[in-house]
Amino acid sequence: MNANNTLEFNIILETLAEHALSQKAREKLLSLKPFLNERECKAKMQETTEARNILEGIGTPPLASMKELDKILDLTEKGSMLTPEQLTGICGFIASCKRMKKYLKKAEAFNTDIGFYGHSLSPLDMLFEEIERCIRNEGVDDGASSVLRDIRRKIENTKSAVKIKLEGILRSKKEWFADGYVTIRNGRFVLPVKKGYKNQLSGTVIDTSSTGSTCFIEPTAVRKLQEELAVLQIDEDNEIRKILYTLTVLVEEHINELRINKDCMETLDFIFAKAKLSIEMKAVSVSITTERKIIIKQGRHPLLKPDLCVPLDFEIRGGMSADAINGVVITGPNTGGKTVALKTIGLLSIMAQSGLHVPVSPGSVFCMHNSVFCDIGDGQSISENLSTFSSHIQNIVAILQEVSRESLVLLDELGSGTDPAEGMGLAIAILAELNQRGCLFVATTHYPEIKDFAKNTKGLMNARMEFDRENLQPLYKLQIGEAGESCALYIAQRLGFPGHMLKRAQKEAYGGRSSESRDRPTIMFDEDNTNDEDNNKIDTISHNKIQKEVPKEKTPSRSESFNIGDCVRVYPQKYLGIVYKRTNEKGELGVQIKDKKQLINHKRLKLFLPASELYPEDYDFSIIFDSVAIRKARHQLEKGHDVIIEYEERD
Repeated sequence: MNANNTLEFNIILETLAEHALSQKAREKLLSLKPFLNERECKAKMQETTEARNILEGIGTPPLASMKELDKILDLTEKGSMLTPEQLTGICGFIASCKRMKKYLKKAEAFNTDIGFYGHSLSPLDMLFEEIERCIRNEGVDDGASSVLRDIRRKIENTKSAVKIKLEGILRSKKEWFADGYVTIRNGRFVLPVKKGYKNQLSGTVIDTSSTGSTCFIEPTAVRKLQEELAVLQIDEDNEIRKILYTLTVLVEEHINELRINKDCMETLDFIFAKAKLSIEMKAVSVSITTERKIIIKQGRHPLLKPDLCVPLDFEIRGGMSADAINGVVITGPNTGGKTVALKTIGLLSIMAQSGLHVPVSPGSVFCMHNSVFCDIGDGQSISENLSTFSSHIQNIVAILQEVSRESLVLLDELGSGTDPAEGMGLAIAILAELNQRGCLFVATTHYPEIKDFAKNTKGLMNARMEFDRENLQPLYKLQIGEAGESCALYIAQRLGFPGHMLKRAQKEAYGGRSSESRDRPTIMFDEDNTNDEDNNKIDTISHNKIQKEVPKEKTPSRSESFNIGDCVRVYPQKYLGIVYKRTNEKGELGVQIKDKKQLINHKRLKLFLPASELYPEDYDFSIIFDSVAIRKARHQLEKGHDVIIEYEERD
């Protein structure tokens, strides 16, 4: 799975690219990737810091957009003649370079490397002045050459002579003409003659109106002047081309300096875009290390609104030391912020390793990763016939093939999308493998067995997303060191879920007992009055209405919580069976399924109905589990007879 897209780093890059003016800088920003060299990564982070200091100290830099500059320079090298518009673009770029050079001169006071980029910018004064002298308003100016000035003066004199003659004809024969003014058609001066009078005026028809009622005629009296004007215009065009070619050659002579200036401006555009993003996100520079640790202080997801984002505090320290923590297992209620926390950790890590400032508090530390892997989202695909579970497994298999000690792995809802018992087993196996590989990893889950596994396994640690039980609202705060709860039954009761149904749900989930661990809150049921609001609340010992079970001298393990006669569901087949033998040293219980006795690990069992609800007190379970012959033999033994009893499992 593409971690950049999953963690939305691509959106960060799009936002970053919007702060650049030049196309090349935008393309470079959109392709930004985490650096794999610590020295280079730190240098890029320092670069962002220096640019922000300059930006805040002396304002926005006078960068140039450099639109089509590459195209103009390429045309120059190929020998093409540059147009006045293109030469104006060159002149504008040189002017921007001059302003940037002055800006960077001021920036040298900040004692930064960026300030010295100004020494790489060539002023190109001579080229700038020559273009400005010859080109005005995106056209060749009269003063570009004395020849051009003379030609244009002659052109204006000839045009005036033509107009004077034509206007004289207009005044003398007004009834011949459709309009009282001289017009131009096909580049020639003409008179608008009414169709009925076209034979009255000696000359050449140049054009007619759309209705055919008017003929535009060039009188014979001005033909010679018109021909002189045409020749002068050809001379003008030739002189203009000569001037443009001369300027193009001058640009070509400075092509290397122009390209260096362009590269320098694009680099500065790239650098200052990072600084602008830092200011926009209220981000800071962070420490980069090769030690396997991540410390996030008051971290914010950069794509969430700051006023709605609850800051994240997170810490993980991997390595070879005795107290090293390679993996953190985050638990808590749905919509509690587990996935957001996971994405925040991954996204901030990628941003920091890419030389970007990060929206955290000072003192945060990010380590270098050779790769960041993640499995977030359901990944269902109809076209590829992938279920949620299949998608997760595909991703995890791909991750395990490439993960190493220097990797960061992020797994959301680990083990979900399949049978709970098998999903839990797979999840534990995956966590154990990642822990053995020594990489840093963070996973979210609901399975209580995984919480226990993390608690009792060296290198793993639990964490939870806090939840406001009183207001039924997630707090989106991560607390390291403690496991969380899904709170599903609690929320259901507070929202008016019927008591008798809630009791059945508790039995299904926790084997008919109020809790399967000493830390789970007890939920009090009232089946007789489910509509009474008070009966939907939780009886409590503490002020927040959460009552915890008082631990006995010894809390039985899960395997010891099953009794003879309990009806249990066996996973993954979901068969129903009856417990006939208590747990052994391997955590296995004897379960009779369809007249067949089997030893089954307690983790595969879930209480369906307790024996107390199925049988009366002092019920003789031998009626169920023993054959008639064995019961007779036991009866004789109780009378004092010496009897040898051989047990034989019934098929």
